[in-house]
Order: sequence, then structure tokens, then C-alpha cells
Amino acid sequence: MLSHSSPRLRPKRSHPWSLHPLMGGGRSRSPSPSRNRTALVVIDMQVGVLRTCVDVEEVISHIGTLVTRAREAGAPVIWVQHEDEVLVRDTMEWALAPGLPAPLEEEVRVHKRFRDSFTAPELENELHSCGVHHVVFVGAQSDYCVRTAAQSAAVRGYAVTVPRDAHTTEDAEFAGTKIAARLIVQHTNVYFKDFEYQPGVWCRNVCSDEVEFARRA
Repeated sequence: MLSHSSPRLRPKRSHPWSLHPLMGGGRSRSPSPSRNRTALVVIDMQVGVLRTCVDVEEVISHIGTLVTRAREAGAPVIWVQHEDEVLVRDTMEWALAPGLPAPLEEEVRVHKRFRDSFTAPELENELHSCGVHHVVFVGAQSDYCVRTAAQSAAVRGYAVTVPRDAHTTEDAEFAGTKIAARLIVQHTNVYFKDFEYQPGVWCRNVCSDEVEFARRA
């Protein structure tokens, strides 16, 4: 049953990282109470990914605004790009889509080959080094890399926000059933609508203009 209470964007006080199968080597990386920053993670907003997605211009616009607001607040902005046999690094298909703000030199670029952005160690290294406890995920595709990364973050103890108007995907078909892209986007929004993923770890789904970034002191 979904909880309708306001989500608490506080890090979990403790987390058994050493027992978690994703945390190789048993190294503890539990979020500390001193970690209180929000980061924006932009996933796979690439020419070849977006070619068949819906509402791309609108999503690019919302992401651009979020990037600007995050920078103004001093929040980390992290850019994730997928690469494979089709999305070959440094090709047009692999490139970030026109209309997005250009990544700044100091902003971390993450290159992945799997749906889960956390399989590239640069992502969590940056979140941990910046003292992040709350991650805002935007990008493509809603039902694959965005949802996977957001859930993976929640498993690791990060509070998660998925802005409902800042992610996109394409139509899907499985076993003869066609699923419209906009329904998939909405289903993703429903999934992340204000619930406690594990004790003390909350997920939220809000409009992009409701996302809050802690301002630089």
C-alpha cells in the first residue's frame, strides 16, 4: 500500500553494506548523517537513444532548467552516457542531444555499458566524495536505465527523486502486447510516487519545478 505522507529526504543512519552482494570487498559506504547534499544525474540523453522517444523537446527543456538550477545551488551534476556496438563513443549517435546544456569541465562524465549506472564506479565515487544523500534522476529511458539507476540508488541508501516531466522512453511491445511510451512514462512516475523503499530511504515523484537543491553556503 502506498504511503501518502511526505517523504523524508534524510539518509538512513546505518546500512549493512558489508553484507550487500553489490558491494564487493565488504567495504562499508553507509551514508553518514553529515551527508546532506543533493545531486542531479542525467542519464543517456544521447542522440541515438532519444531518436524514438516521446516528448523529447519538452524533456530536454525541463532537464536544462534542472541543470541550471543545480549549478546555481552548487549541487553536483553528473552526466551518464551509454556505449555499445550502436552507441560508439565519440560518434554522433553517442553524443549528448542538441539543446542540452554542455557539461562543464568540472562535472563528472560516467560511461556505462549496462542499464545500471552504478556499474560504472565513477558514479558512486562522485556521490560519496561530494557528501550526497539525495539523488535526482532524469533522462532516458524511463523503464530501463532511469528506473534501474534510481532503484539501485535506493538500495544503496540514497533518497531518490524522479521528476515526472524530465524522463522519456519509446513505445514497447512484448508477447504481442503493445505499450505506448507515454503509458510507460506514467507507470514509472506511479512507481516512484512517495514511498519508503527501505527503512528511512524515501523515493519521490514531483514536477521538475518542485525539485529542491540545497544552496551553497
